Amino acid sequence: MENNKKLTIENYLESHYIHRSNWLRAAVLGANDGIISISSLAIGVTAASTTKDPIVLATVAGLVAGALSMAAGEYVSVSSQTDIEKSDIEREIQELQDMPEEEEKILAQIYQKRGLTKATAKQVAKELTAADALGTHIRDELGINEISQANPIQAALASGAAFTAGGILPLLVILLLPVTNLEYFLYGFTILFLVILGAVSARTGGSGIKKAILRITVWGTIAMVLSGLVGYLFGVSV
Repeated sequence: MENNKKLTIENYLESHYIHRSNWLRAAVLGANDGIISISSLAIGVTAASTTKDPIVLATVAGLVAGALSMAAGEYVSVSSQTDIEKSDIEREIQELQDMPEEEEKILAQIYQKRGLTKATAKQVAKELTAADALGTHIRDELGINEISQANPIQAALASGAAFTAGGILPLLVILLLPVTNLEYFLYGFTILFLVILGAVSARTGGSGIKKAILRITVWGTIAMVLSGLVGYLFGVSV
């Protein structure tokens, strides 16, 4: 019976979307950045070029550099978060050793603020402390759990791979279409790519599709228009 309950709870938790938040955030950020960055770069170069070779060269260079930069940036930033979490956990371990009674009182106060009566809060704090003092404080006092806990490798791989996947799309447009009016093709296809990305990310995260599409396409369009404007302003025939 206990196994059946456990399985039911796990299935219930799996039906929610919050457990996808870490890797989905990195993947959407990477793909969005890949599409917009590479398209914007290509549009800027296209606006100042009459041949395809420099456009392809700049796009490929931007794709490689951008993917590595995204992966490295995610790894470094998330590693910093991990370091903070580890530092707080070590501090909590020491506090549990030095003043266990005070730490239990802190738990009781936390549960009171969440709506339990004083007596119930004390009892809950006492029982959870007896079962797993450190785990309880990590979860309820520090706010760290399996869902929110940082994973540098996962974030780096998701972000780098997503940037590459997103950046390849405008590169294919450049390779397959003629250089004449190429910037307009890039504008059109990039908007289409962003619409698809917005829909997929919203579907994966269980959020509103229209809002996600609008948000991602508006900012993507602004970035591309500004990049194209820079290309025209500094337009030297290449």
